[in-house]
Amino acid sequence: MAYEVVKSENRYHGILLDVVVDTITLPKRSPNEPERTTRREIVRPRKPAAAILPIDSDGKMILVRQYRHSTGGFELELPAGILENGEDPAEGAARELEEEIGKKAGKLTKMFGFYSSIGVCDEYVTIFLAENLIDSVQNLDDDEFVTIEKYTPAEALELIELAGIEDSKTIAAISYYMLTAQKG
Repeated sequence: MAYEVVKSENRYHGILLDVVVDTITLPKRSPNEPERTTRREIVRPRKPAAAILPIDSDGKMILVRQYRHSTGGFELELPAGILENGEDPAEGAARELEEEIGKKAGKLTKMFGFYSSIGVCDEYVTIFLAENLIDSVQNLDDDEFVTIEKYTPAEALELIELAGIEDSKTIAAISYYMLTAQKG
């Protein structure tokens, strides 16, 4: 059978993720072709994630800028985080919203979910829209340092065009928001 895992090796076991190398079967191009296999490397985060596009009462998007070691720079992105064990994505989104920007959502709506980098990673991120924001208390993790920034939807799109926003979940959420706003 094609794409069946015949061997799986955990090559790295970290705090947040594993790296697995799977040997899988390939489809036959003809009935007489011998069975072939190939290897696929997969990054497996231990838990799914939730991200939130908060919209304030002025219609501005609230984003956070934080250092990301993978890029070596400060990235502008949605408030987001890893879900706790067994945590519902909406509950995790509400928790992360309050922790990162000190707001509660009067209205929290699921926008969509997606695999963040489907070719090499099975991380699943659920994106929510947060509206009717209520002031609360920011409660960052000990290793978290963020700057809160606000942008109109037009400014956010311009930042995407100018590579001021390069994070995939943030680009996807802003684009989806703009597309659905056009539909009315």
